[in-house]
Amino acid sequence: MGVLCAFPEAMPSSNSRPPACLAPVALFLALLVHLSLSSQVGDRRPLPVERAPGLKEKTLILLDVSTKNPVRTVNENFLSLQLDPSIIHDGWLDFLSSKRLVTLARGLSPAFLRFGGKRTDFLQFQNLRNPAKSRGGPGPDYYLKNYEDDIVRSDVALDKQKGCKIAQHPDVMLELQREKAAQMHLVLLKEQFSNTYSNLILTARSLDKLYNFADCSGLHLIFALNALRRNPNNSWNSSSALSLLKYSASKKYNISWELGNEPNNYRTMHGRAVNGSQLGKDYIQLKSLLQPIRIYSRASLYGPNIGRPRKNVIALLDGFMKVAGSTVDAVTWQHCYIDGRVVKVMDFLKTRLLDTLSDQIRKIQKVVNTYTPGKKIWLEGVVTTSAGGANNLSDSYAAGFLDGFDDIEDYWLSLLYKRLIGPKVLAVHVAGLQRKPRPGRVIRDKLRIYAHCTNHHNHNYVRGSITLFIINLHRSRKKIKLAGTLRDKLVHQYLLQPYGQEGLKSKSVQLNGQPLVMVDDGTLPELKPRPLRAGRTLVIPPVTMGFYVVKNVNALACRYR
Repeated sequence: MGVLCAFPEAMPSSNSRPPACLAPVALFLALLVHLSLSSQVGDRRPLPVERAPGLKEKTLILLDVSTKNPVRTVNENFLSLQLDPSIIHDGWLDFLSSKRLVTLARGLSPAFLRFGGKRTDFLQFQNLRNPAKSRGGPGPDYYLKNYEDDIVRSDVALDKQKGCKIAQHPDVMLELQREKAAQMHLVLLKEQFSNTYSNLILTARSLDKLYNFADCSGLHLIFALNALRRNPNNSWNSSSALSLLKYSASKKYNISWELGNEPNNYRTMHGRAVNGSQLGKDYIQLKSLLQPIRIYSRASLYGPNIGRPRKNVIALLDGFMKVAGSTVDAVTWQHCYIDGRVVKVMDFLKTRLLDTLSDQIRKIQKVVNTYTPGKKIWLEGVVTTSAGGANNLSDSYAAGFLDGFDDIEDYWLSLLYKRLIGPKVLAVHVAGLQRKPRPGRVIRDKLRIYAHCTNHHNHNYVRGSITLFIINLHRSRKKIKLAGTLRDKLVHQYLLQPYGQEGLKSKSVQLNGQPLVMVDDGTLPELKPRPLRAGRTLVIPPVTMGFYVVKNVNALACRYR
């Protein structure tokens, strides 16, 4: 259904490449994630340590981390969620009160929840409490009506934890809904490939359910309004948006706002283009609607949520920034790695695809800094594949290296990131990776190492601990010796590998050799580390990713918030 996104506080400098984004899809909604601003092994400063006798440079890598000052600090909400409005179509919106789903989302808090996506610009708000329901013949809808009382009761707080409305839906009800959603998924795919989209109606009751889910999950809602409602002169028609704003204000809903989704695709999707200057005027108009509403007079406004910065997209961004650069609190954009129609499993391991993100970031920065130097830039969405994803691949373990997960098993990568990674980014120093460049050949890093202060909310580790996030794209294992400030420290390993016989195509994940699954009562399992003895060389298996918490480093940069 929806997707998870991450929102960095600012983009990295040109000598610091961000890691692949982390992203999953839950059982009911698709969770898609984003990108950390870490210092990676591309910044290879020599280690101030001597190589121990007998160590082979080709097989052993020495690793140290600067612990005095962070090189960057990201927002605590980094790695956030996105939910596509298509959930109105397929019926899952009625299940946002699910205890299981709320538990999954709470695991990623604090975070933003962006309600937006491809169908944002076909969404219309109607202030109706009980719209008439369709009574079709035999089928999921016909049988689901027998359980309408259960759906209503989900609004009436079966579990009033923190005043939240959470429900335990009957299994038969979920099975019927899955059948209905599967049928609707075919309709949505047909719309996507034919570029003929039907309008979606968001009722007041549906908005209540959406906000209840965000509030109960500890998420801050960012609502993307429909930008394709146009007047004859191509200016934005704000009537539906104003109705939604007034209703939300009457309920005192704390919401941030956005207008539209990938406006560079409007001509293709709708046959009607909106240039950057006009879009900038539309944002100024939205700002003028927010200011008289007391609760939203200081609400955050983000945009323009453009796609990959090709030539036409850069032109749109340039026009937008010239007119409304000072109007938005952060400039937003999206990135896609691969064309989903022509993708193979090994494409997810190509470092040149990982490196495209850095190039795209620099293009965005150049335009933004021309008009509003220092303005925040948020990578608001990252997908591994376009065209609706690659069949049997976008939801596999391999997709995690570009990081667009499409199954609940792959949710665990994001959960580990939120639990172990803190906002402060530390510089990484390595030795033993040097290779002589050849004429015409670009050396790309298949071993990627990132260092952060360990999340200070994690009470299993004292402040001053450091978390390493390591991606090994090599087909052979790599050995890493911790040196300098990390020498002879205890390490907790959280190694993620595919589970089952399908290897990289597996849709399940194991942590330190144990499969990860939800507990039957809907709670999250304990994510147990594997303790490594002090001074032990880290052995990173081929084509894997993992987190390594170096305990009791007493890093100065990590001792204070």
